[in-house]
Parts: sequence; structure tokens; C-alpha cells
Amino acid sequence: MRTSPSETASGVAVARRPIQWDVPLAVAAGGAIGSLARYGLAVALPTTPGGFPWATLLANVLGCLLIGALMAALTEAGRPHRLLRPFVGIGVLGGFTTLSTYVIEVIDAGAAGAPGVAVLYGLGTVVTALLAVVAGLVLTRAALRPRIRRTEPS
Repeated sequence: MRTSPSETASGVAVARRPIQWDVPLAVAAGGAIGSLARYGLAVALPTTPGGFPWATLLANVLGCLLIGALMAALTEAGRPHRLLRPFVGIGVLGGFTTLSTYVIEVIDAGAAGAPGVAVLYGLGTVVTALLAVVAGLVLTRAALRPRIRRTEPS
């Protein structure tokens, strides 16, 4: 790791933070895995022009569910490895989910003469993705919290 001073506009030298190459490398490795998984899903569930894009919807909703679960697990865990969130959260799940493909598919559905599909898909994805994040958070927190046994008097 290298640090080098940089000058501010006032001419005062300020030390920069060292570059930690393991973090961007973890994100890149995770992104490659997530992107390949999304590609495989798109190949397995192809979309016809004007058809419903199930693969992208599934990737986005499943990715949001897993992001919610990951964030709950990380907040409940004592000290997770510092590369876990960049690798899984930003890399794998960021590469697996896709806003750009979603937007293009909404536009394509409308252009292909399927405005109902465009509206249903456009609004449905946002609603189900948000619900999936909440479900991931709630279900994971419930699964990770220790069960407290209540003893009732006999």
C-alpha cells in the first residue's frame, strides 16, 4: 500500500488514505460471479419481444431478498470478515441484479406494443423488490435471534 501527499487548493500537503486493493478485487471477483449467474438465468428464461421478462424480474427480486438477508446477517453477526459485504453485497448481488436491463425491458415492452406488460413489469418489479428486501431482513433476523424459552407456571 502506498500513501502519497496531495496538495489542497491552499497549498497545504495532506496525506491520502492508502489504497486497499483487496476491496476492489473482492468486488470485481464477486461481480464476475453475479453477472455470470444473471447471464445464465437470462439464457435459461429467454424473453420474447413484448413478452414478460421473467429472468430479470427473478434476478432482481431474488437479489433484493438476498441483499436484505445479507444486511441482516451482517448486523446480527459479531465481527464478519471485512471483505464479505464488498464481495457478496456489492460484487455478487450487485452483478446479479440489474437496473439497466430492467429499464430497457420496460421500454422494449412498450415499443413492442405491450404497454400492459411494460406497466405491470415496471411497477411490479419495484414493489416486489422492496418487499423482498424487507422479507430478507425480517426472516433473517428472526432466524438469527436466539429463541427465549418462556416457562409457564404449572
